[in-house]
Amino acid sequence: MDINELMMLCVKKRASDLHLTENEPPIYRIDGKLHRHESITLTRDAIKKMIYGVLTDTQKEMFERDLELDFSLALPNLDRFRVNIHLQKGSVEGAFRRIPLEIPNIESLGLPPVVLDLARRPNGLVLVTGPTGVGKTTSLASLINLINNERECLLITIEDPIEFIYTNKKAIIKQREVYADTHSFSEALRHCLRQDPNVIVVGEMRDLDTISTTLTAAETGHLVLATLHTPDAPQTIGRIIDVFPPHQQQQVRLQLADCLQGIISQTLIPHASGQGRVLACETLVATPAIRNLIREQEIEQIPTIMQTGSQYGMKTMDKCLKELYNKGLITLDAAMSKVKNPEEFKQM
Repeated sequence: MDINELMMLCVKKRASDLHLTENEPPIYRIDGKLHRHESITLTRDAIKKMIYGVLTDTQKEMFERDLELDFSLALPNLDRFRVNIHLQKGSVEGAFRRIPLEIPNIESLGLPPVVLDLARRPNGLVLVTGPTGVGKTTSLASLINLINNERECLLITIEDPIEFIYTNKKAIIKQREVYADTHSFSEALRHCLRQDPNVIVVGEMRDLDTISTTLTAAETGHLVLATLHTPDAPQTIGRIIDVFPPHQQQQVRLQLADCLQGIISQTLIPHASGQGRVLACETLVATPAIRNLIREQEIEQIPTIMQTGSQYGMKTMDKCLKELYNKGLITLDAAMSKVKNPEEFKQM
């Protein structure tokens, strides 16, 4: 069995991930759970041969130098994969994340209607946040797709590696890959500002340099879409501010208060039927009250404003979980495993 067959099986099983690890069969993650493909057991040499078979000479050199490698692979007329190659006890191993060929629209993902409004803003910062593996990349792709269908603009993405592939419609889309087309997110962002973009997409805000340049881009009249590994809206705001040294934090609060448009924090929860997963989503919209709390360093009061801000499209994660439970889409146990305030949730 070669790597293409394993990836095709991943598509057929509708798995989100494929893992190749020594002395185990191929492992697929389906609806968040790991499943072993028991027909074969992979040896150290077999995995290395499989993986090295799809690497270019340059990629092999990079991997042997850095001991880590991220890149993307495409199956002809099928899905793409984001691949991470790494060593484990000296054995070459791989994690393959499936990226569907077709980009789902915002409604089919279960994102709330306010997300359409955020994607249509002319400028400012829109963040998609959540832990690894909850569909941030897919949600971001659906926002880009909406802009591509509706707006005549120049859109530049900075990704590591390139995941979804876009075809120009109304928008002109340039996709730049870190390490292949540019040295880093922050370098690409700095130069991107001179490339006449209307919309900038930052695959991940990883460090102080990238966050700082992202805020500057959002401040200077561009719409910036980005992702961050934070569990909810208040912690997202706190994380951005705390990345900076103390003497810069007040200035960053002012910057963020001025340019933030909204935060979409998401997670995936097993469907009550046992088949598939359901998107649960917290949404913050930067109203004057929210902007004032960011300026005044009163982030802990943001959840209160979100609870009473439904007319602006705001919704806390607990309220979203309650709605999903009431619709019979998730079980009570699944909801309780994700709520922030269990006692309040039971009262709701």
